[in-house]
Parts: sequence; structure tokens; C-alpha cells
Amino acid sequence: QVQLVESGGGLVQAGGSLRLSCAASGSIFSINDMGWYRQAPGNQRELVAGITSGGSTNYANSVKGRFTISRDNAKNTVYLQMNSLKPEDTAVYYCNARLWTAYRYLEVWGQGTLVTVSS
Repeated sequence: QVQLVESGGGLVQAGGSLRLSCAASGSIFSINDMGWYRQAPGNQRELVAGITSGGSTNYANSVKGRFTISRDNAKNTVYLQMNSLKPEDTAVYYCNARLWTAYRYLEVWGQGTLVTVSS
């Protein structure tokens, strides 16, 4: 059983910062890509930021220059540092990982953590 556990969401004023964490646990052999997605009410889930096992990153245009994704491979953990937050960043943020167990390749999602940015 593999799971992703997120933490760090909450309520923050516009212009503030939050740091999300997501730790993968279970029978993991290796993790390829990890990423953060978000879904606001009435919207589809969208990619916020992704990072490969080698550290290459990509970002949604709406968060470039404000958000930073990083990972600690030794801890199977991915982070999302969010600065200069805007009310339109309000959403449920989901962690995603594509990984190998001993027997198969999986795509796993976290349970989501709510980020609310007040104006």
C-alpha cells in the first residue's frame, strides 16, 4: 500500500506565504515525477508545478515567479513554497506521484489540502 500525505494548507492573507509538504510512504521502489495540482470550486483540476527525479521543474504560468517546487528524494517528500499568494490561488491542492513498487508502476494522489487566500 502506497500513500501520499499532505500538510501545510490553511488560511492566509493575500501577499502571504505557505509551504505545502507531501510525504510518500509504503512499499516504494523509486519515485519518478512528483507534482502539485489544484482544484478550485467549479474548475477542473490543473497542474501547478511538477518536478522530475532529477530535479527538473515546470510551472503553470499563473504561479511562475511566486511558487517553488522542490523534493527530498531521501525522504520521498515534495514541497511547494507559495509566496505572494493571491485570492485566485484559493483551491484544494493535491500531491501527485508516479512511482514504482516492486511489482508495478503506479500514479498516486494525496487526499488534498485546502489553501484559502483572503483579500
